[in-house]
Amino acid sequence: MNAEIIAVGTEILLGDITNTDAKFLSEELAALGISVYYQTVVGDNKDRLMSALKDGFNRSDIIITTGGLGPTDDDITKETGAEFFKRCLKLDNDIYDDIKAYFKGRDMAKTNIKQAYVPEGAIALRNNNGTAPGIIIEENGKVLIMLPGPPNELKPMFNESVKPFLAGREKHTIISRTIRLTGIGESTAAEMVRDLMAKSVNPTIAPYAKEDGVFLRITAKGETREECERLIEPAAKEIYMVLGEFVYGENETSLARAVVQSLIDRKITLAVAESLTGGMLSSAIVDIEGVSRIFKEGFVTYTNESKMETAGVKETTIRHYGAVSRETAAEMAQGAALRAGAELGLSTTGIAGGGAVANPTETDTSYDKPVGRVYLGIYYKGKTYTKELNIKGNRQKVRRKTVAEMLDFVRKTVV
Repeated sequence: MNAEIIAVGTEILLGDITNTDAKFLSEELAALGISVYYQTVVGDNKDRLMSALKDGFNRSDIIITTGGLGPTDDDITKETGAEFFKRCLKLDNDIYDDIKAYFKGRDMAKTNIKQAYVPEGAIALRNNNGTAPGIIIEENGKVLIMLPGPPNELKPMFNESVKPFLAGREKHTIISRTIRLTGIGESTAAEMVRDLMAKSVNPTIAPYAKEDGVFLRITAKGETREECERLIEPAAKEIYMVLGEFVYGENETSLARAVVQSLIDRKITLAVAESLTGGMLSSAIVDIEGVSRIFKEGFVTYTNESKMETAGVKETTIRHYGAVSRETAAEMAQGAALRAGAELGLSTTGIAGGGAVANPTETDTSYDKPVGRVYLGIYYKGKTYTKELNIKGNRQKVRRKTVAEMLDFVRKTVV
């Protein structure tokens, strides 16, 4: 069986909210062996939603809609679905009782009764976290499943009601394993496993990139999870053989988690001195559970004065080489480690764009350096290591990319 997802809501089209429902549903349907080939977003417009349902059922067995089940006039999903299947709406007393119980002790708007109307012959799914029931209409091999939009309502409703309804309809399951890479571009990684990708039919291999690295997703289809994992394993081994030096983890393991957990396991204490990242690196580090055992201190040394006073950078270093330089990055990393009494010191300094270097001295040439010029520093066991980066993009991209590059630098140098 195959399915598609239609998200209903003008607020999604306008970018006011992010459509996280589609990600959740796609993952859950894949685990049930149901392929998702299309995703659509439609505004709160009956004609356009009707058109999307017609197009969807021409190519799919199952359509799951999200949103548009509320009590207001622009919530038109249920009414449109009923009209598509030529079903009348009738009051469901059990659902109405649920809605009244939800509002017990509070005033309930008269419009909420609209949510208690269900298409004839449909299955009403109780909502234990809100007022909008889910609806399932099944006819002539086609299934329409209408779910509320809020994730805190949709996810439990799917797990409690929709998953049992769909389970067993598909004899296969689909499993994916994602291998995470850093320090290599998407096109280069794809080229290095090009032959493997070309010959792989089941499993398939697909590369994609995000700011924190390149991912290779291996997807297999089989009758059981165990069969899928057996199909995936040879492809994964071959990827490790070719790209092993760039692999930092799998599935949901982030680069920060992989690096910081390694430091925790090895009991390596650290301190950080940041300039252009302004605390972003420290934030990424302290997001990881258990890091309090090793993280000593974090300093934001944004001005030249703070680099000298807090991180111990020599004034002559800034005068001769600039605040944005290998030399300054090295002294910042060493100063952070020594001041905090840590084994490992990290530093970032650079030009993120959007303004001049903070308080440059007359001979500080940092302001002549291009936007995106960044220097990383590591101090570990009495040795310093530096790295120059030239990052393209706006201010925020430069800062986010610097954090990812710093974590990868630690991975390659220390852990």
